[in-house]
Amino acid sequence: MPRKPKALTPDAPLAPVPAEILDQFVGQGPLSHEELDAAVRRFKKAIIERALGGELTHHLGYPPGGTKPEDTTNHRNGTSGKRVLTDDGPLGIDVPRDREGSFEPRLIAKHERRFAGFDDKILALYARGLTVREIQAFLAEMYAVEVSPDLISTVTDAVVAEVTAWQGRPLEPMYPVVFFDALRVKIRDEATVRSKAVYLALAVLPDGSRDILGIWIEQTEGAKFWMKVFTDLKTRGCQDVRIAVTDGLKGMSEALAAVFPATTLQTCIVHLLRHSLEFVSWRDRKPLAVALRPIYTAASAEAASAALETFAIGPWGTRLPPVVASWRRAWTHIIPFFAFPPEIRRVIYTTNALESVHARLRKILKTRGHFPHDEAATKLIWLALRNITATWHKAANNWPLALNQFAILFEDRFTVPSA
Repeated sequence: MPRKPKALTPDAPLAPVPAEILDQFVGQGPLSHEELDAAVRRFKKAIIERALGGELTHHLGYPPGGTKPEDTTNHRNGTSGKRVLTDDGPLGIDVPRDREGSFEPRLIAKHERRFAGFDDKILALYARGLTVREIQAFLAEMYAVEVSPDLISTVTDAVVAEVTAWQGRPLEPMYPVVFFDALRVKIRDEATVRSKAVYLALAVLPDGSRDILGIWIEQTEGAKFWMKVFTDLKTRGCQDVRIAVTDGLKGMSEALAAVFPATTLQTCIVHLLRHSLEFVSWRDRKPLAVALRPIYTAASAEAASAALETFAIGPWGTRLPPVVASWRRAWTHIIPFFAFPPEIRRVIYTTNALESVHARLRKILKTRGHFPHDEAATKLIWLALRNITATWHKAANNWPLALNQFAILFEDRFTVPSA
């Protein structure tokens, strides 16, 4: 994701402000919070106006009251008032003008009404799940700034180009593991609010770091949809995925075999275990989990198959035939798990890494009744993901051990990252 965290460095020492300047803004005696805020705003206004005056001097080629160059016909033409929204609230400034109207300020451009930092505040609030009306009320309460819902929508819509660029960015040629999972979001579609699936792909890179590869929204899943997803990944530069981990998503195996035929499809063991526990009461869940444990902790596929048969004819299997049936239906995509050493099993046995992302997204999305269209949902999810992934700069736990096993098992299909 964009905007990775900056390295924490000590603050650079600031040059002292001359006492005579401070005396102009701060009188003798105690200073209230309101007086301090007013002094800071006055100082900020003065600096902005002085900077704009410096820009005009550079544009004209001579200072105020100075001698005008012979080849210059343009000159100063007073100032015009302008109210801009800053991160400290609204601020009225006087913008210098020139006679010919050719002066283009860089600090605050023509027709610009928001100072640097104000838009970032709106985006930060929006990314944390606040609605347009809630952002409007927050800005009015905290900064005494009255902004229209249209302005907030305009600011948030400005990230659409970034989202589009992110969705089409080049990918790594190879990923050891990619997790696929979905969450449901209500989106208006043709005058009807529908519950659509938002699919995310979380990849583990060769160096152990993680990355979200894309966001895809679809009303129904199937081989046709997954073919589009995998083709998108391949078009963007991904040539190989070693292991794809999913929760039995429909049509994925067929599409994966067509686009990435060498990829191993692995069903999430934890998802299957949770599904099994849904058939019993809360007090029986722990004993059932203990009974199922010999299946997914077996040393080999043959031992796991024997453990499943033992479970099927035992007291739990005879009592819960649907549990046995669910494991047998998914068995084709469970047994690849047993071909890997424990170091890799610990990486692929669950999609919890992606589910934790979904959990954080749901906290943000639950405040929304529904989205007006797919683009609005994608915009908010992308902004939320940007915050979630900001701290993803460390490798997964025990990754060096898994890296060694990947290099041995896949040989020429795996490239060990350089130090």
